[in-house]
Amino acid sequence: MAPTRVFTLIVAAALATSGCALFQREAPMRTVAMPGQLEPIHAAAITRDLAVFWVSSNGCTEKDDLTAIVDRVGDGSTITLRRLQQDACKTPVVDGVEVIWSFEELGLAPGSRVSVNNPYQLPPTT
Repeated sequence: MAPTRVFTLIVAAALATSGCALFQREAPMRTVAMPGQLEPIHAAAITRDLAVFWVSSNGCTEKDDLTAIVDRVGDGSTITLRRLQQDACKTPVVDGVEVIWSFEELGLAPGSRVSVNNPYQLPPTT
């Protein structure tokens, strides 16, 4: 093979692999601390325009006790549910409570691609 052809193939391969690094970026690391504590969830469901979560409750958990933080990466978003207020009540709800955010509340367009960043925790067994 001619030296110029070998050189051309090497340059083409280098350009092709360097382009991958430009387009396959990882999600940027959040440098600002998030409020509250990461909330383990029992379940989550994402519809065309709603994000629905089931979380543990000692009987007093309400939507205002939690916040949904949205991080946008590429053409998708990640929701992280954080607990702002602890539930100090003494009557646990076995299956947890349902909390719902509309995509409008979250600043998302209907039909947006969304993933959930919270760990899953099974409800306690009785």
